[in-house]
Amino acid sequence: MTRQTAGPPALLGLPSGPEELRDIAAGDLPGLAIRIRRFLVDAVLRTGGHLGPNLGVVELTIALHRVFDTAHDRVLFDTGHQAYVHKVLTGRWDRFDTLRQAGGLSGYPDPAESEHDLMRNSHASTALSYADGLATALRLRGDTRHVVAVVGDGALTGGMAWEALNNLAAAPDRPLVIVLNDNGRSYAPTVGAIADHLGALRARAFDDERGDPWPGFFGILRLSYLGPVDGHDTAAVEHALRQAKASGRTVVVHCVTTKGKGHPPAENDEADCQHAVNPRRTPARAGRSWTQEFAEEIVALGARNPDVVCLTAAMLRPTGLHPFARRFPHRVFDVGLAEQHAVTAAAGLAMGGLHPVVAVYSTFLTRAFDQVLMDVALHGLPVTFVLDRAGITGPDGASHHGMWDACVLPAVPGIRIAEPRDPARLRELLQECLTQDTGPTVLRFPKGRAGPDLEAIGQVGGVDLLRADPSATVLLVAVGGRAEACLRAADLVAESGIAVTVADPRWTTPLPEVLGELAARHRLTVTVEDNAGTGGFGQRLAHLLSRRNHPPRLRTLALPTEFLPHGERPDLLHRHHLDATGIAETVRHHVFREDTMTNPQQPTHHHPGG
Repeated sequence: MTRQTAGPPALLGLPSGPEELRDIAAGDLPGLAIRIRRFLVDAVLRTGGHLGPNLGVVELTIALHRVFDTAHDRVLFDTGHQAYVHKVLTGRWDRFDTLRQAGGLSGYPDPAESEHDLMRNSHASTALSYADGLATALRLRGDTRHVVAVVGDGALTGGMAWEALNNLAAAPDRPLVIVLNDNGRSYAPTVGAIADHLGALRARAFDDERGDPWPGFFGILRLSYLGPVDGHDTAAVEHALRQAKASGRTVVVHCVTTKGKGHPPAENDEADCQHAVNPRRTPARAGRSWTQEFAEEIVALGARNPDVVCLTAAMLRPTGLHPFARRFPHRVFDVGLAEQHAVTAAAGLAMGGLHPVVAVYSTFLTRAFDQVLMDVALHGLPVTFVLDRAGITGPDGASHHGMWDACVLPAVPGIRIAEPRDPARLRELLQECLTQDTGPTVLRFPKGRAGPDLEAIGQVGGVDLLRADPSATVLLVAVGGRAEACLRAADLVAESGIAVTVADPRWTTPLPEVLGELAARHRLTVTVEDNAGTGGFGQRLAHLLSRRNHPPRLRTLALPTEFLPHGERPDLLHRHHLDATGIAETVRHHVFREDTMTNPQQPTHHHPGG
């Protein structure tokens, strides 16, 4: 791809780094802010990414780098997707054409990229806890550096942030600055009493210098408070940050900003682009997404069953609950960025006789595993968890790949996990989830296009058979959305004379016992799952087969148990042999290897996947 941002930073009107930024005259900073916004709009519209949050923190980040030395002081961003301006100002402007692409610039802070980044933070409401620990460690070591936590995009709606504030307020004499980026939103408008309180602070223009007697919540916690400050006035933000730095105490600097500032489509939330945008260079794929299929079906089920209610953690639109909210506004509850609370609140709704549906991204449910285990499952409560973006997600990288929940959730007693292969099965399985009344159920599906319906030709013990051949020597067990790739792989290996049975378990937990019988009828069984291998479906099937006197041969295709980089979903699936080509290579490799071991005259075949 041609670099769109190549050339010396001076040609773009950008400083080469924080040192040069600190030498810029104050009167020239508004012009710099304009140039940074133009740069971000041009770059991010080409690559895709979190445009709105970063347009809102331009002046704030300029001021931050003029007051603090981010290569020395400890600066944390919560959430990390508001750090694009920080990356520009720390010399990474020339890599923005690779933003969120394989091998390119991460969409979040990344210590591997720069000494100015401290953590790979993307999940919300964590920075204050990091800051508490860091400030304590620096004090114990006699280190006088400052800790700065830039908290925004709704992070204060998360319970973990308030656990941290509880401890920060108990030791307020440490040099720690909390920059509260208050734009009134997370993904959507911020909800709850905290949002209302911040609104009241903005309305009163509360200011320590004015001596207003109303302390506000932060004052009640005995935390010093400065603001509200116009977050788009660099001089005002810089003045407040210098005051906070000089105090040597824990200080909250309340900056009021506008998400999407300077780009009308983002400011007006046109086409839902205030938070993030898709790249211009990628044409939309035909077909409906998994999220759209869920959104339509949950409305239909809600119309038939008034006991169905839905919860979300500040992700109403991304998880597909917005049509349900329009139809049944009093049956949807947005709890903010607080997944733990969402799960236990759902348990309370279930205790009250309703059937709650908690719709979150796969990667975010793992934040609430204890609540699933002890607050829902322990009580046998009928709560359904709908996990969007299960498996490889792509450009958001390691923190967002939904590859862990299917490893840990099967350990929950009484839980049932369904993985649909196509839109028709999504509807069927969601309906089945809502009929369960003795414990939690999970419906998980991947990101992207849902694909065509793949009808079964038969069923054995609840397992769908998508392809069957009396002469088949290989059983492919396709987990969820990998079914279409498995069918294409079966066509590919048929050209080599290998007959294949393709089975879809539909419910992956508890493991269907009939899979043991099916595996025993074939020389080789290969499981295919878009999930980490450790604790995954394949390992659990291996355990089931190990109980047989003569365990059938089993090979598992899954993701490695490591943090995978960002990149396009198809490319990452291909890299780990989870597309049709990789599945076919695996089958051929193991079939021909077995034939070679049985008949040494057979030629050997190399399998790059091992």
